[in-house]
Amino acid sequence: MVRGFALTIGLLAAVPAVAGEMSAEEARRFVIGKIFSYTCFEGTRGQGRVNADGSVTGSIQFQGSGEVRHAHLPANTLHVKGESVCASLRGLPLQPCFNLERTSASSFRGSVSGLGFAYCDFTRPGRTTVAHGVQRTQTAQPLGLRPTLAADNNNN
Repeated sequence: MVRGFALTIGLLAAVPAVAGEMSAEEARRFVIGKIFSYTCFEGTRGQGRVNADGSVTGSIQFQGSGEVRHAHLPANTLHVKGESVCASLRGLPLQPCFNLERTSASSFRGSVSGLGFAYCDFTRPGRTTVAHGVQRTQTAQPLGLRPTLAADNNNN
């Protein structure tokens, strides 16, 4: 249960180019199907992806030490509730919602609503390819999203 909560905080939000608070729709467009690395306020870190069905897959290392563990949270773990992105976790008596704040074109901060000190910083790693002996960094391509949490899961 604690692992699921930490992973959920760690994989929640995403950031378009301008700094500021994101709406649930902005977060959905930016996050679905893409990989993010995260580091949380107490040292927990990892990497993961939010899938179109609201499930989460990734890795987590608690408090920045010890074993890196694979984690998977089931479909509908993350969902939009009004203008908020919230999480449903089995065994947790409440349904936490998150404040999502862009910090750059490729990073954001997600914090538990009402608990600003409980946050994780997320960064979308750049992808590097080699073409004709020259390294190039690819820019993210927009996903073809539908109004629901649907997207092509094959995109990073």
